[in-house]
Amino acid sequence: MTAETTARLVEFDDSGLETWCDEERFEVTSERIAEYAAATNDPIAVHRAGEVASPVFGIVPVFEAMMMPVIDVAPMDIFGRVVHGEQDFHFHRAIRPGDELVTRAKAVGYASKSNGSTITILIECRDKDGELVNEQYLTAFFRNIDAGKTVGEAAPSHKFDESLRETEPFAVVPQHVDDDQTFRYAPASGDPVPLHLDEQVAKDAGLPGIIAHGLCTMAFASWAVLTEAAGSDVHRLRRFAVRFAKMVFPGDDLETRIWKVGAADGVTTYAFETVRGTDVVLSDGLAEIAD
Repeated sequence: MTAETTARLVEFDDSGLETWCDEERFEVTSERIAEYAAATNDPIAVHRAGEVASPVFGIVPVFEAMMMPVIDVAPMDIFGRVVHGEQDFHFHRAIRPGDELVTRAKAVGYASKSNGSTITILIECRDKDGELVNEQYLTAFFRNIDAGKTVGEAAPSHKFDESLRETEPFAVVPQHVDDDQTFRYAPASGDPVPLHLDEQVAKDAGLPGIIAHGLCTMAFASWAVLTEAAGSDVHRLRRFAVRFAKMVFPGDDLETRIWKVGAADGVTTYAFETVRGTDVVLSDGLAEIAD
């Protein structure tokens, strides 16, 4: 193996697991909800009007807290290798204007894999009275880093059943990433990472140019699923999860393909993926929708 393909052995700190970070507070406004909907090309009227937040808006109030626990487990000198691997939302209710949200996060486990290592972060978002609004599992992936062992918990599974490809999707939704998408999404989401905004920074990092935010692509998929499977009603969404499989670029044409998997206890489960031609850019998509 070459140096580039041999994973570097790095010791993670077990004592950083199960330690909640300091709480972060966020006040939700109708204007911010509407800005996020517009920045993700969301066609659902109540989202565009700022009356109720779209599902992936749930990342906005937790943004400051979500990566803090990673520092408790992984050494700082490997942070250049970390990417957002997976995101899994579990919704107790939709976010509304006027909500005063309180977020905390902790690392619950890590795992060594053949091509790198992952750290699983659990995020809790509550209202000011302490009631859960949503829980989120964020999987941070460190490319070519070998933690040497697996400790603690992994995020709940949401693996795509490959046999679904032998059947016709329930729905196929065409989507387009605008040339200015990242410049609208960055302020709406609070994510200022230069790879999404500065062409030279992106090229210096070995990319062909700026890349779209993964969570923006996830938001595209969320409104595709809501419009096709939930009557555009965000209040019915119970869970929404993806794996970020490939980079997306401004100008890309995408499709979100949705399959109905089954129903139980008043909830229907859908599998989905978002593709660019033959490339799957969001994989292992799972949505649970109340009937």
